[in-house]
Order: sequence, then structure tokens, then C-alpha cells
Amino acid sequence: MTDPMVSTAWLAEHLSDPNVKVVDATWFLPGDERNGRALFEQAHIPGAVFFDIDALSDQSSDLPHMLADADTFGHRAGDLGLGDGAQIVVYDAHGLFSAARAWWNFRVMGHKDVFVLDGGLPRWRAEGRPLQIGPASTKPAKFAAKLDLALVRDIDQVSAILKTGTEQVVDVRSAGRFEGTAPEPRAGLRSGHMPGARNLPFTDLVADGALKSRDDILAVLGKAGVDPSRPLTATCGSGVTASVLALAMARAGIEGTAVYDGSWTEWGGRSDTPIVTGPA
Repeated sequence: MTDPMVSTAWLAEHLSDPNVKVVDATWFLPGDERNGRALFEQAHIPGAVFFDIDALSDQSSDLPHMLADADTFGHRAGDLGLGDGAQIVVYDAHGLFSAARAWWNFRVMGHKDVFVLDGGLPRWRAEGRPLQIGPASTKPAKFAAKLDLALVRDIDQVSAILKTGTEQVVDVRSAGRFEGTAPEPRAGLRSGHMPGARNLPFTDLVADGALKSRDDILAVLGKAGVDPSRPLTATCGSGVTASVLALAMARAGIEGTAVYDGSWTEWGGRSDTPIVTGPA
């Protein structure tokens, strides 16, 4: 399959396939009191395991859910029963939000056979498909992670890109946050955006909790002034919704979109990084 998305019908047909592993990657923004794991135990797709975006991250970093090293990620993914030969299908309780981050995590760790459930848990529920309650039952597997740094950008790389223009930097936060007129959900961050970045709110890529079609994605890119033929680095608040843009680019047939892992939490949380406000 070349499309990074799979339908609920496809998953229902393949749910009993031992090689298909289903992953719930529900995550909520700071200030939202809902808990992804608690919701998972209340109801999840049968056989799914819970992918805790914060727990499967670099615990030594003071930035949220930064990428873990390959060995750590491999051990934690293996503990969830996710092995090297698995065909992984990720979903979330939003429809499409945090599942894209888990999809990107697996791809960064060298596992390319990973997909996102189009419409997520809301569509699965709406179609009356089966649900399971309680914690996941897992059988450890071997996951040999190998970090693909081509899909990741750090603050020094982004600083250089903004100066040289070698890549497009696309910020998927809301227009208000990008322009500095709306507050950041995390305390202590400055408002605005990186000089030279373009704004394309990730919500423009999603319709009714599902990723838009290839043609619609290309139209959204064009409207935002983004050239799909040029290299692109996606950024957001903390690297979660930037992954939605990477996913959308893959659906449009464009591989290799990088994500700035620290995103605005890192850039806006420092005093030595340039910031501008207003439209791009």
C-alpha cells in the first residue's frame, strides 16, 4: 500500500490477522484534563495497545515528548508487542490528531510498514464496529529500531534553514498562535512565529476527523504558498500536529517531510531565538 491511511473497512477485514497490530495513540493538549490511557481502557479497538506519546519519549529532556534514542524506543515498542515484521495501524480518539505523531515516530525509528486509521476511533464507533474494554494484553516482541535522522530537525538545523532558505518551514499552529494574537497553551512561551516560516493550520488538512484527499491536500498547500516540490520542515507547538502535515505530504505522494521535534515549545521558550508577529 502506498497511501499512509487505511480505512475502517480494511482494518475490520484484517483485525484477526496476527501480523496486523493496532495502536491507540490518543493524547491531549496541556490543560485538557482527559487522559488517553483512561479512555483507552474504557473502550478501544479489539486487540489494540496504548501508545503513550509522553512515556515513549526522551525522559531526560525538559521538552515534552522528544524522541527517545533508538534502543529505548525499540525496547518500549517491543514491550507493547510491536515487532519488526508487524503491519502497524495507529488511531486516536480525536479522528486525526495525535495518531500522526505515533506514525511519524515509527517511521523515524525505521519502521515503514505503519499506517493511520482514516477517521480514527470516532468513525469506527459511528459504524457500529466492535470495541473492547480494559487494559491491553501484550506479548513482548523484538523491535530493532534504527533512527532515520533525515526525518528530524533540531533547533540548530532549523535556524540554519531559516537563514539559507534551503527548506520551507511550515508552522501548522492556528493562525492566532502563529500571528501572536492567541495565547500559547503552555505557560512561559513567547508568542509569534519564526522569521520566514509559513502558516498552514493542520486543521485545514482534516475534514470530519479524516485526512483530506490528495488533490485537496495539494490545493491547501498551494493556498498557503507551500511548494510541494521543495523540501519541507513541519513545526507546531511540540511536534505532535506537525506530524499531520508530514502524513498529508505522504498521502500526496511526497515522502521525506521532516518534523522539528522541539517545535514552538523549544523555539518560543528561549530568549535567544528570533520571533516575529503578524501574518507571514
